[in-house]
Amino acid sequence: MSHEPEKLPDWDTYYMGIAFAVREKANCTGNRVGAVIVKDNRVISTGYNGVPAGMPNCLDGGCLRCQNPGGQFKSGTGYDLCICVHAEQNALLSAARFGIAVEGATLYTTMQPCFGCAKEMLQARITRVVYLHPWIPTDVDPAMDAAKKTEYQRLMSHLQVDQLTMPDPRASWAVTTLRGKR
Repeated sequence: MSHEPEKLPDWDTYYMGIAFAVREKANCTGNRVGAVIVKDNRVISTGYNGVPAGMPNCLDGGCLRCQNPGGQFKSGTGYDLCICVHAEQNALLSAARFGIAVEGATLYTTMQPCFGCAKEMLQARITRVVYLHPWIPTDVDPAMDAAKKTEYQRLMSHLQVDQLTMPDPRASWAVTTLRGKR
């Protein structure tokens, strides 16, 4: 009886698996995202979305927008009140805090980066982004929505962007648009 060795995952799948593990610490009531920064085939930083250190978690009522008392914030609004730090931002900030250069690195994230994170990754000189779930920019004003989509595409065109196709066993927990769906 011949036993073939188990095939190891490719590097993108491997690092996204680490992003899945990091995402488990996300404490936001919205999307729960994990990010991993890799340089020279080594993990150099990780991050998940949640409130700044030392503040009550969203799940403990720490963020006004996440609490959304009385439904006062429609989808796509109130982001200027959200105190959560995105996973990609936390990964970049952790690297900076410890003096780790990210220029030329790849950022793996369980959700496509938002507009703000795309700007920050470009400024930090991240060269490649690998994401799993899509993010669709929305705005209440249709004219602003169209402009935001155009500018977002322009930002992302300066990065090598790859959407990874792989199963996400916790998608219905992590992605707000998938909650309650099976």
